[in-house]
Amino acid sequence: MIALADAGFRAVSFDYRGYGLSDPPPPGNKATWFDLLNDLLHILDALALSKVFLVGKDFGARPAHFFSILHPERVLGVVTLGVPYVPPGPSLYHKFLPEGFYILRWKEPGRAEGDFGRFDVKTVVRNIYILFSRNEIPIANENQEIMDLVEPDTPLPTWFTEEDLATYAALYENSGLQTALQIPYRSFGEVFNLPDPVVRVPALLIMGGKDYILKFPGIEDLTKVEKAKELVPNLEVTFIPEGTHFVQEQFPQQVNQLILDFLAKHI
Repeated sequence: MIALADAGFRAVSFDYRGYGLSDPPPPGNKATWFDLLNDLLHILDALALSKVFLVGKDFGARPAHFFSILHPERVLGVVTLGVPYVPPGPSLYHKFLPEGFYILRWKEPGRAEGDFGRFDVKTVVRNIYILFSRNEIPIANENQEIMDLVEPDTPLPTWFTEEDLATYAALYENSGLQTALQIPYRSFGEVFNLPDPVVRVPALLIMGGKDYILKFPGIEDLTKVEKAKELVPNLEVTFIPEGTHFVQEQFPQQVNQLILDFLAKHI
């Protein structure tokens, strides 16, 4: 955000419902993907922003892409990190990955709560950063939980400091982890009746070459321009070879420059 502002852009970010400093949904109401899309629309209206570039990381890629389909007149371009455009449809993970796959585990009500509840929030966040910075998909054995995949003495990635961890942990201590489990892990079955499941605005995908998500079934094909062009005809893809799933934290200057170059081409 600072790099964009220094380059003359206005950078706006918000915490999703139930994340960070945003209030969680009322008891009995679960956040949905459409809530996030509607929140984004109302934020743009409230700030009188007629057209914007959207930048989304990980599951933020989905609302960024879908918003550009539903409201193309409001979007100059989309930048996503770590996740390519995946058209809406039923989740097929259960057909290709074992029961211990972390998304299947966290989708199951109560499973993650029991797993995470054995630790303080700071340890949960620490373990997730360690797990997701590896280049293997987190998959637990039958009698093992996802948190058990990280040994207690495993060091943090070199680019993630104890201060970073303390900052993020404090936010999750405030918000809790319930909405983080609902969106995205327990909402992949949400039905989207998009008028046209093609992202037609200019799009940039930034991927780490060692991102474990590339090992998800079908994902690598969606990162290849020649195979993705039917879904995202104006797609550019850049790989940062040593990057993991947290490529923007590992290589902030390089990622900032890639985003600025993309914006300059499509402003």
